[in-house]
Amino acid sequence: MQALAAMPLTVAAAVRVVLTDIDDTLTTEGRLPADAYAALERLEQAGIQVVPITGRPAGWCDHIARMWPVRAVVGENGAFYYAYDRQARRMTTHYWTDAASRQASRRKLDAIRDRVLAEVPGAAVASDQDYRVADLAIDFCEDVPALPDSAVSRIVEIFQEAGAQAKVSSIHVNGWFGDYDKLTMTRTMFQREFSADVAGALDSTLFIGDSPNDEPMFAYFPVSVGVANIQAQLHRLTHRPAYVAAFHGGAGFVEMADRLLAARASQAQPA
Repeated sequence: MQALAAMPLTVAAAVRVVLTDIDDTLTTEGRLPADAYAALERLEQAGIQVVPITGRPAGWCDHIARMWPVRAVVGENGAFYYAYDRQARRMTTHYWTDAASRQASRRKLDAIRDRVLAEVPGAAVASDQDYRVADLAIDFCEDVPALPDSAVSRIVEIFQEAGAQAKVSSIHVNGWFGDYDKLTMTRTMFQREFSADVAGALDSTLFIGDSPNDEPMFAYFPVSVGVANIQAQLHRLTHRPAYVAAFHGGAGFVEMADRLLAARASQAQPA
């Protein structure tokens, strides 16, 4: 990983789409700082489209798509995307699987939930679970005392033993049934909302994140950034971001936005 400050100005100035994780990337210690939200607005005003790519639930994503200065939002680690057309006052929703498949998966996830709670002391169902449509989120440090790495690994094993996918975020282990992740739904969102193959937009797309569930994005996008707190997750990562911010959480996101906007300003100046 190189320091974000080392990102060439030509690379930064070419970015037209920012894909961003939310927890501990936009947020800091569970809150969205004013300067991070302002950075979203500054990027939008500069013509850079922002799309959160998050493990957070459908209920949150509906709010984010409607209320934040974003083009769309991919939620529950790729289970769906939402995009709100403000002029038409219409929400576009696209799910990886149909409602019947999601209901069938829910029954299997309920069995996994019961097993995790019985076998992993201190684990809890995430407080946002009621707003989820496709996955099960197990809290290991958001609203419970932080569990050791061994407990987090055991939660992942329980999901996998049941045939589910499992990804570790900075606060939850998210599990689901289905062959999707953050990257697969991002590709679908690009095709449907931008009428483009993301493979042809790699030079103009940046991803920023902080945790193992972001790894498919770090592996795919050459212009990728980790906020500084990713350093604590490197032992869980095979694929690392190309650049790392000097600051943690929302301050790291602001650092990234400042880098992009400064690069644009430098290119706009007459030679």
